[in-house]
Amino acid sequence: MGLLADDFDGHVHTGAWAACGFQSVGFSAVVAAFVPPHRLGRFMCGAVRGMVMSEAAESGDVPAGREIWIEKYRPQTLDDIYGQEEIVERLCSYIERDDLPHLLFAGPAGVGKTTSATAIARAIYGDDWRGNFLELNASDQRGIDVVRDRIKNFARSSFGGHDYRIIFLDEADSLTNDAQSALRRTMEQFSDNTRFILSCNYSSKIIDPIQSRCAVFRFSPLGDDAIADQTRDIAETEEIELTEDGLDALVYAAGGDMRRAINSLQAAATTGEVVDEEAVYMITSTARPEDIEKMVRAAIDGEFTAARKQLETLIVDTGMAGGDIIDQLHRSVWEFDLDERAAVRLMERIGETDYRISEGANEQVQLEALLASLALSEN
Repeated sequence: MGLLADDFDGHVHTGAWAACGFQSVGFSAVVAAFVPPHRLGRFMCGAVRGMVMSEAAESGDVPAGREIWIEKYRPQTLDDIYGQEEIVERLCSYIERDDLPHLLFAGPAGVGKTTSATAIARAIYGDDWRGNFLELNASDQRGIDVVRDRIKNFARSSFGGHDYRIIFLDEADSLTNDAQSALRRTMEQFSDNTRFILSCNYSSKIIDPIQSRCAVFRFSPLGDDAIADQTRDIAETEEIELTEDGLDALVYAAGGDMRRAINSLQAAATTGEVVDEEAVYMITSTARPEDIEKMVRAAIDGEFTAARKQLETLIVDTGMAGGDIIDQLHRSVWEFDLDERAAVRLMERIGETDYRISEGANEQVQLEALLASLALSEN
């Protein structure tokens, strides 16, 4: 599972690895996901030593204490899941009655969908849960073959001691329509001995015949308190000095995504002794809310040149992608203390820019056009 320096070509010069004394290293998905390319070399030595995949820890390749924290601190039971109390209560009632239907979990990333699925399997099968639980990621295998082959083979295979097995299909909204139609038929064919749990970001992308066969649970983004409580607990357990402004920054950067908060904490913890606001914003490539507001206010006040300069600072110094800036703008509109008309106008421009970027337009050009339209509307 080692990753050679050449595998990071285009992200960090191989000299960064040599400077750390590594010929090959365990792959750190956390650092790769959160550190912008132009900063990766700066953090490589600390981050590489601090983070490796959980599989390595389980196999004994590295000390267990160095495993990735989202796996180390993944809740094992439904009762341990943060921020989804109503959903947990309903799921527990199914297990207590021994009456589990097919399930469809819909919601954004990092809110407990996968954790809920594995917790259900643990509750039903105990120590044998891995043998009775098949997890597939539909974004990797999105065609009809995955239904014909892996899902049907697992559903047909013999087993003992339990009335049914569970197939968990993550990112099911990535399946093609043909694959979903085949899945619907498979759900009907093996309903006596198999339960399906489907996870998706957008339930609207799941065909109606599948939705009608499932109990649908809509997971909402986690509240700030849930993110803060879990993050604080992990910091205390790992004996990390987490400042209050660092905690606030983690909560803000997470945006309701527990996985992102924990990954960010671990990544920031490997780069210094103290996890403070500066470390969090740097490691997550997130702009400070006040910097986003400064850019917007300059544009609304008709100061396009100042707004454009602030945008360039965000893109170059923070390493933010255009889509990330749009996301932060959208999240922050109602925190800017703008009058209602200005806020509505900004939301309209954000929507237009987001659409154009999603259609493949140049990100920086579209963001500058957004600022220009705000500046012109004031003149």
